[in-house]
Amino acid sequence: MCVTEHAERTVRSDDGPTVAPRVVSIVGPTASGKTGLGIAIAKALQARGQRAEIVNADAYQMYRGMDIGTAKATAEEQSAVPHHLIDVIEPDDAMSVARFQQLARECIRDLQARGIRPILVGGSGLYARAAIDDISFPGTDPDVRKRLEEREKTEGAGALFAELKAKDPVAAARMDPHNPRRTIRALEVIEVTGKPYSASLPHYRYVIPTVQIGLDLPREELDRRIDIRTKRMLDGGFIEEVERLRPRLGVTASRALGYQQVVDYLDGLADLDDTFMDIAQKTKRLARKQMGWFGRDPRIHWLQALNPKLLGNALAIIEHADAGDYDAIDARADEYTQHHLGDIGQA
Repeated sequence: MCVTEHAERTVRSDDGPTVAPRVVSIVGPTASGKTGLGIAIAKALQARGQRAEIVNADAYQMYRGMDIGTAKATAEEQSAVPHHLIDVIEPDDAMSVARFQQLARECIRDLQARGIRPILVGGSGLYARAAIDDISFPGTDPDVRKRLEEREKTEGAGALFAELKAKDPVAAARMDPHNPRRTIRALEVIEVTGKPYSASLPHYRYVIPTVQIGLDLPREELDRRIDIRTKRMLDGGFIEEVERLRPRLGVTASRALGYQQVVDYLDGLADLDDTFMDIAQKTKRLARKQMGWFGRDPRIHWLQALNPKLLGNALAIIEHADAGDYDAIDARADEYTQHHLGDIGQA
């Protein structure tokens, strides 16, 4: 983890203070190549004399031992480019997005204070935005939450959603009425804070200067990559990893995609072929959701993941962003990418 004490947003040199290195955030769906691009950018910047290190923004790569199932960077990759916020908690602990936000911002400030460019890498959309955007996370009240959960059982999700529509129509319009967990959370925040839940919803406004690069590729290619990665995971020790971690998997860690499916396999509830299909299909659905999430952010500069000039294009975007020349990025947009977000978002 980063050392975070006394971190500042400016870098001191013999010539006086200079601007802290801008954050580069690499986003996109699972299996799109974010880890590889982040490492390649860091190495390329280092070759130019600019120090750069990776800050993880994947919700489950923070858990120790959850390596294969989360597609964590290998030990060799982590030795080539320093990684932060990986392996920071035990599987039976819980990492909330609010806790991550604090850790990530402390880490980013520490790196910037030492003249190191942070490269934020991860497909957990809310986590990636929590690190850099104007987002607040109101506290919780277990008693209020329990009461709302009991009401959901007796009155139904529809009644709670109707109450949310009456109290905060803006929040209700942005939520799925069939997702009672989110409805309960919204009503809890309203009761605890006395403010609309919509007041705490994410805003597309940086609190840390950032340039975001998204990886885009056709749906068919993404599906192919997911199938290949799922098979490699199952053939490469994922089953043994789950068997070893199973006694220590907490509620939060066990939600990581693939782990429950392997537990079912170990319990004899599914054969290996069914386990592969279940993990692959759920991963593809996750990828669609990720593209929907990231596709709504107008600040992301999308690059073709299959383009042989991918690294060069990414470095050009970073260079233009550092110079404040966003017109140059927009002028070359057609050269950089052809979006497939609409195709991927149709699930």
